[in-house]
Amino acid sequence: MRTPPERRPSRSALRTGLWTTAAGVAVVAVLGMLVATGTVWPNRIPAAAYEVRGVDVSHYQGEIDWDVLAAQDLDFAWIKATEGASHTDPRFAESWAAATRTDLLVGAYHFMSFESPGAEQAAHLASEVPATPGTLPPVIDLEFYGAYFDDPPAPERVRAILDPLVAGIEAHYGVPPIVYATEEAYDLYVAGRYPDLPVWIRSVAWPPRLSDGRDWTVWQYSNRDQLTGYDGVEPYIDLNVFAGTREELADLTLP
Repeated sequence: MRTPPERRPSRSALRTGLWTTAAGVAVVAVLGMLVATGTVWPNRIPAAAYEVRGVDVSHYQGEIDWDVLAAQDLDFAWIKATEGASHTDPRFAESWAAATRTDLLVGAYHFMSFESPGAEQAAHLASEVPATPGTLPPVIDLEFYGAYFDDPPAPERVRAILDPLVAGIEAHYGVPPIVYATEEAYDLYVAGRYPDLPVWIRSVAWPPRLSDGRDWTVWQYSNRDQLTGYDGVEPYIDLNVFAGTREELADLTLP
């Protein structure tokens, strides 16, 4: 069978195609800018299904007016306290004192180092964060940093630090710590282990689904929101939701 000659598109069709492509690129660029500035955030709709909302902060948020911050439909806050075996966040004591005077449920978090023993890190946290009844459990922040983004430490090395860190925190505070992890760190170091530890998962692009089928306790759904009440070099603030009621979150607090 003789194949008919191929018809070339008309100039008007070509122009229409070019305009359509350009418009699509422009829409994608605008959406990218809105997401980058925190104006549009894909997780806000699914996160709105959870009624208990809170923030996590560090010295990057600068001086915080906790009364102003707490009034913005928030129920809880975790404040960075320590990192590794010796570093203390320079604004921790100030923020802790002010935040615990509000109606927020307040806790502290420790950024885990891959370079110092877990027992020493637990002792450092215990020296800086009081075991105050009614405060939220300490959190172990387990994520990559520096060169470890490209070369993550082996699971055996991390667990040799994490195991005594968990044990030291639980012995001092009387409750198991919460473990915060990125999805990548969770899969490498936590999945299928530590069944007694509540999980705080970071998933800012889509709703989380833990690889081992476990339920999460806290979900960090955004790291690009903006609230009022702080003046730091970081204009954005992390927002999180709790998978339960405020009363259930209060049940986790120190006795």
